Amino acid sequence: MAKARALVKRRKAVRNIRKITRTMELIATARFKKAMDRATEAAAYTRKINEIVADLAQSDLEFNHPLLKQPEKTEQVTLLVLTSNRGLCGGYNGGVLRQAVGRIREVQAAGQNLNVEVSGKRGLAFMKFEKRPVENSYTQFEDKPGFDEVNAIADRYVADFIAGRLHRLDIAYQKFISSARQAPVVETLLPFGDLATGVRRDGAPAVDYEFLPSANEILEEIVPAAFKARFFKCFLDAAVGEQIARMVAMKSATENADEMIRDISQEYNRARQTQITSELAEIIGGAAALE
Repeated sequence: MAKARALVKRRKAVRNIRKITRTMELIATARFKKAMDRATEAAAYTRKINEIVADLAQSDLEFNHPLLKQPEKTEQVTLLVLTSNRGLCGGYNGGVLRQAVGRIREVQAAGQNLNVEVSGKRGLAFMKFEKRPVENSYTQFEDKPGFDEVNAIADRYVADFIAGRLHRLDIAYQKFISSARQAPVVETLLPFGDLATGVRRDGAPAVDYEFLPSANEILEEIVPAAFKARFFKCFLDAAVGEQIARMVAMKSATENADEMIRDISQEYNRARQTQITSELAEIIGGAAALE
């Protein structure tokens, strides 16, 4: 009887856990859809503005923006790592952090000065465990990163790069390719020339532009805007990747809970049958003794 009671309590506990994981799965699914809509809309804008920058970079305009120039030497490198504030999202943070650690080792092997900045409590906890100093930390970004908050960080990077205090900006994050495929990557966002080259891969010819009021005034605005759009897209991709990872992890946990409930129920039924058989044997034995 004690075993059957223990199995009942265990099954009840697993069912309660299943309710939590199922609820978290539904919440992650709803957040994923909203985050994916934002990322998809931003992707079209980012792709188009990068095409324009690529066309202009290949044109005969006598224009060189500081963000498009490769520094003579790369000594100051900043690595921004985008992780989540919460766990229960499978290998999402682990994949991003592995990429970040690989880039950290590369920079150190090259003898360059490295500043590490981290977004997300999970990444901050990892860096603390590794005893690696973090220059700046951000914990305000969840599944809906705001453009104004992200833009403030981008403005600082632009100012540092133009002033020569920053020679390269790398960002480690989960890149959104499709709803079925995401990949942790490390990309170089500054100098921006690396992103402005090779955008047109379909063989489309460069477009001739007419500028009003002037090419220089327009390009002074469009190049930083292209960088900020690409930078913001990284945060949106990271938000989508986190929700997909959490949705998959919670779905797997719910399925595992269902399987455990079935196994416990079967074990309980066997224990109950054994108990009933034992009680019947005792009753039959007692009746036979009275005869």
